[in-house]
Amino acid sequence: MKKNSSYKAIALLIPLLLALMILSISLGSVTISFMDVLKILTGTETQNTAHYNILYSYRLPKTLTSIFAGAALGFAGLQMQTLFRNPLAGPFVLGISSGASLGVALLVLLGVGVNGALAYWGMAISSTIGSLAVLLMVVLVSIRLKDSMSLLLVGLMFGAFTSAIVSVMQYFSTAEDIQNFLFWTFGATGNLSWAELQIFIPTIIIGISLGYWQAKPLNALLMGENYAQSMGLRIKNVRLFLVISTSILAGIVTAFCGPIAFLGLAVPHISRILFKTSNHFVLIPATLLLGACLLIICDIIAQVPFSDLILPINAVTSLFGAPVVIWLILRRKNISKNFG
Repeated sequence: MKKNSSYKAIALLIPLLLALMILSISLGSVTISFMDVLKILTGTETQNTAHYNILYSYRLPKTLTSIFAGAALGFAGLQMQTLFRNPLAGPFVLGISSGASLGVALLVLLGVGVNGALAYWGMAISSTIGSLAVLLMVVLVSIRLKDSMSLLLVGLMFGAFTSAIVSVMQYFSTAEDIQNFLFWTFGATGNLSWAELQIFIPTIIIGISLGYWQAKPLNALLMGENYAQSMGLRIKNVRLFLVISTSILAGIVTAFCGPIAFLGLAVPHISRILFKTSNHFVLIPATLLLGACLLIICDIIAQVPFSDLILPINAVTSLFGAPVVIWLILRRKNISKNFG
């Protein structure tokens, strides 16, 4: 697909995202009409204060969370797949998610016993600390290593090590503590308030900005590290920026939403297949918008409209997303050629 036509196709995703956003805040256990949604969003007076409170206190923050979390995970996955030239790489390949899980496990499985808002903030803070600890180790390792494949293996070992510690803690924990930890691993987009979004959204914007700055080096990396070095690219510096960007994006999403599976792995592949390009100046905006759209769709399904039932977001992303990706890959047949 030519560059200009690609940008036109990407532009079509913007009204799709807006339509999904309106649909997301309209549906739920209480249905709010399209006209009421528009009145509330535009500041027009509405007679139903309950609808206003539902929309502004819960549904709009939840939808914004889905948009930014989906965009962050999709972009983080794109960076890791290109850096390692591996179609199976995702945003959590560096062990960031495992570090976050260890942080939450230390809080929950040790039976600290916090409740309410304090419990949520405690999980977010402990998850952030766990992510940052792994990030620091990965950054220190990345400075010493000469090739990205070694960094990939080290990241996987960090993940395996922290997961093993969590498993040991679960074995010696009570059933109630294990259940609380399990609920966190299901993932959720509806827990953030406006105060938390003031931390969540700017952090994601910073992470995306760091990664977008590396769009040209990402294109060079597709040809291999030796080729990129021959073009004057400083591999260690690029790798460091990509690791920090991915860690910020994966870490903040995991801290506030829990570990959300599938999107980081699948969205970059869907973008490449739909737009038929490996140019990151096209893939980055496509991945950001597709990630946001897909997580909103999954969140709408998870809310089970017109009922009080709420499904785990992780189950929905994998259950409905994996068959779509399999179908797209079967149509494409050879996806490895996107990686040089």
